[in-house]
Amino acid sequence: MGALRPVRRTLLRDQAYAALRDAIVGGDLPPGSIVRDTDLADRLGLSRAPVREALARLSDEGLVETKPQSRTRVTPLVAADVRDAAAVVRALHELVARTAVPRLGPGAVAALRAANSRFSAAVAAGDVDAALAEDDALHQILVDAAGNRAAAATIARYTPLIRRLERQVFGAGSRCRSAALHDRLIDACAAGDTGAAVRVTTDIWRALEELADDTPGLDVP
Repeated sequence: MGALRPVRRTLLRDQAYAALRDAIVGGDLPPGSIVRDTDLADRLGLSRAPVREALARLSDEGLVETKPQSRTRVTPLVAADVRDAAAVVRALHELVARTAVPRLGPGAVAALRAANSRFSAAVAAGDVDAALAEDDALHQILVDAAGNRAAAATIARYTPLIRRLERQVFGAGSRCRSAALHDRLIDACAAGDTGAAVRVTTDIWRALEELADDTPGLDVP
């Protein structure tokens, strides 16, 4: 659980949430593991109150589950849950692409290319964490350009469910997604071709729905 480090005493609830979410997505708190607010508070250097609030938020987002008067645990990786989250995120990224592409200027396109270059370098180096971070950064450029706060909030809520599976699969030695799809997306953005950008976006995120079905060992409800 090396990702759990003491946090500054500002916005404690949000910082506790971010630290625990990252530990779950990164596998430091693996699926099925029991979590206790007292233990987590000690590790984070916080009181129990912000940790409890963070756990409640993570429960709402499907990353932990709590049984009253019993225990709280990190949720297992369930194929249907990941597939459903990927479908929602795909639909919202399609909406984002439709809105964002007409608004993108040369600076945004250059930022997309730079993010994809860093993504490619991380994949080549086998740095899964960096690759996923750069993937997030690339797509966030489009999310920011779209300016749809509801879409942004929903994407942020459900993407960790998908990233948790990606981190497990790619960390086990499977190939991370190719930068070629990103190149196609960026070329469409540069050309102002909204339809093409949406189609590539569909391909990118539908592959993650398929990943949930194709990964052995996931729980099936």
